[in-house]
Amino acid sequence: MKRREFIRKAATTSLLFTSPGIIVRNSYRPGGGTTLVIKGGIVISGDGSPGRELDVAIEGSRISAVARDINAQGAQIIDARGRIVCPGFIDIHSHTDLSLLINPYAESKLRQGVTTEVAGQDGGSIGPWTTDRALSVRQRYKQDYDIEFDFDDLRGFFHHLEHVHNPAVNFASMIGAGTVRAKVIGATDRPATGDELESMVRLVSDAIEAGACGLSTGLEYIPGAFASIDELVALCAPLKRMGLPYASHMRNEDNELLAAIEEAVTIGQRAGVPTHISHLKAQGQSNWWKAEAALEIIESVATAGHKITFDRYPYVAYSTGLSSLFPVWAREGGTDSFLERLDDPEAAALISTAVHAKVAQLGDWNSVQVTSTGSDSLAWARGRRLGELAAERNEDPYEMTIHLIRADRSNTGMVGFGMSEENTAAILSHPLGMICSDGGARATYGPLSSGTPHPRTYGTFPRVLGYYCRDKKVMTLERAVHKMTGMPANLLAFTDRGKVEVDFVADLVVFDPESVNDMATFENPHQYPRGIDHVLVNGRSVIRDGERTDERPGIVVRPTRRA
Repeated sequence: MKRREFIRKAATTSLLFTSPGIIVRNSYRPGGGTTLVIKGGIVISGDGSPGRELDVAIEGSRISAVARDINAQGAQIIDARGRIVCPGFIDIHSHTDLSLLINPYAESKLRQGVTTEVAGQDGGSIGPWTTDRALSVRQRYKQDYDIEFDFDDLRGFFHHLEHVHNPAVNFASMIGAGTVRAKVIGATDRPATGDELESMVRLVSDAIEAGACGLSTGLEYIPGAFASIDELVALCAPLKRMGLPYASHMRNEDNELLAAIEEAVTIGQRAGVPTHISHLKAQGQSNWWKAEAALEIIESVATAGHKITFDRYPYVAYSTGLSSLFPVWAREGGTDSFLERLDDPEAAALISTAVHAKVAQLGDWNSVQVTSTGSDSLAWARGRRLGELAAERNEDPYEMTIHLIRADRSNTGMVGFGMSEENTAAILSHPLGMICSDGGARATYGPLSSGTPHPRTYGTFPRVLGYYCRDKKVMTLERAVHKMTGMPANLLAFTDRGKVEVDFVADLVVFDPESVNDMATFENPHQYPRGIDHVLVNGRSVIRDGERTDERPGIVVRPTRRA
């Protein structure tokens, strides 16, 4: 099937994972339990169908009616005239987890309209940790934030969020295959033994039983990079009963992108579970042509009957650790081993060649910007492009990078300007794609205001609605909302979220389609978006008239579908 025909058909068929449109009860009369009515807005349901002018009534945490002219006597009223009313956004690829203990309001996400964070991405989740890893994390949070906790896996973290430290946003998580491998095998490059693989599968199964919503991999990171296809297929087995996805930060997103997609598809097909590709991109100018080929592969897989989806953030720069510029083999064994290789002349020469090639692929040293440093002594590098900074300091940019890696013990963050605007628009608007931030929650105050993070942490969802929908017109609002709500809810088996429909949970957003926009920039990222007027989580207002409330109604969201 030709790409143009695929996209046309996908817009109106089950490839979008659509469901029936808005359920309208024109005869509804709210009872004594009605707590809130959103009146006069254009309701975009989240299933891809056109928006309609309707009221939405809420009783407790659920939607009780979607109809015209609901009698709101005795209920709180939100005047939504001239506004869009839609489901709360589900950030399908988020890195908000332990930061909820630092600031439970997840403010940079709530102000975007995000009501559910889906963490545990790129192969890394909150446990299961080794004893040493758990002790290290606890000591750091006690020392840096005066926060204490005793959990060491997702089950414990879920319990903590539900019974000790309720957040303002809903939380869900995948189980990270890299975290599982680190628990059982460590950071060495070798195959799992039979007993080890059995233990790893059991850990994944335990996490799914606790409520994890999929398995994620980070195949460019240590130790996930050492996992074979057979190992990953085996780890996917516990997903099959509920039809949960295998979500992969693939082994390569630049020179070997197409082969990496084929590997991800192979794993999902062999395991009999959906394949979901994380933050799909063609990275590096020499690889931009591959974006179209990548979409063609994905379309052919979907046409053949395998459920495949992907997500992407609306920016041309990615965010990761500065150490990602270095080859995987150089990082094997952890930070100490990495630093030792930098001291070995033979290894150092090979590393230098690889890093220079990576930077050349991106463009030049100014394609790399430092976002954060673990050490305050390196604050001079935060927010700076490496090429400009090295010239200013009269240093070689590679040697300066090595200095940062050594002094910060590989804890430096970066963004890489590696993607094209044309490809970004095509990937975002594609019928099989969802919207993600690939970022953790931040705030303009307190500990989460440090550094120069990727602006996606503050602006992802408003940027799609404003820049890509209203200004660039690469897709309709209805399609964009579907990508942020109904699609991720369907993939992750959140069966009562993601739509404005009777009996669904009242996770809702009210926004102004004329003014909604991101404000965060790469130079000044700590800026909240505009145009998001109201956000409700489980029926309670967390953003009211554009300002955060003190409500913390978030819960742990678990999959509920049964195969």
